[in-house]
Amino acid sequence: MLTGQALAAGRRVTAVTRQPHSCPLHHDRLDTVGADVLDPVAVDAVVAEQDAVLSTLGVPAGKEPISTYSRGVANIVTAMTRHQARRLAVVSSSGVDPHPYSEGGLLFNRVLLPYVTRALGKTLYDDMRGMEALVRARDLDWAIVRPSGLLHPPSVTDYTLVAGHADGRFTARVDLAAGMLAMLADDRHLRTTVSVITTADNPALLHWLRREALAKSSVDAPIFAPSASS
Repeated sequence: MLTGQALAAGRRVTAVTRQPHSCPLHHDRLDTVGADVLDPVAVDAVVAEQDAVLSTLGVPAGKEPISTYSRGVANIVTAMTRHQARRLAVVSSSGVDPHPYSEGGLLFNRVLLPYVTRALGKTLYDDMRGMEALVRARDLDWAIVRPSGLLHPPSVTDYTLVAGHADGRFTARVDLAAGMLAMLADDRHLRTTVSVITTADNPALLHWLRREALAKSSVDAPIFAPSASS
């Protein structure tokens, strides 16, 4: 999704994934590279040729310790510093710093949100907090992007970017991708934590929960490193 939008915007893109043969896109401005974000040598080789890095790492929640976000982004920022690449955006989550939502209702605010952030996703959000701290400590032009519950509409909506926490429960994946790409050419969100919120056609909470429970989790979301097409 992010790859397709970057290509449509005229950018040259390197998409990095452990499963390069599963990438459905083919384009003369797209290089698909097989690599593991936990391999510092492989990450360094990819970042060496890039102007910017957009990290969309994804790991399913679980009770076991998670370190993919902090270790993977540590490798990314080390490589960026070595090769003097400046622009970085990483996907985190609104669950890192949970707040009640004005339209969340009792079930969501008092039951579901605490269970997901303090129990089901505790190790996930702990690792994201470590990633965020690491990014903030580096001398890069960074942005931390926090979506809420992810949706799957087919096209970009009239989404909202808000510094810090936003009072919205849902983020379309297409809007998340569009917001990250917009940050490449916009300095207003440098060195800030930004929420991406979708306000159009949001589902009822129970419908969203049922749909997400049936969806497959992605354990190897790619890193995108787009540069302006020459």
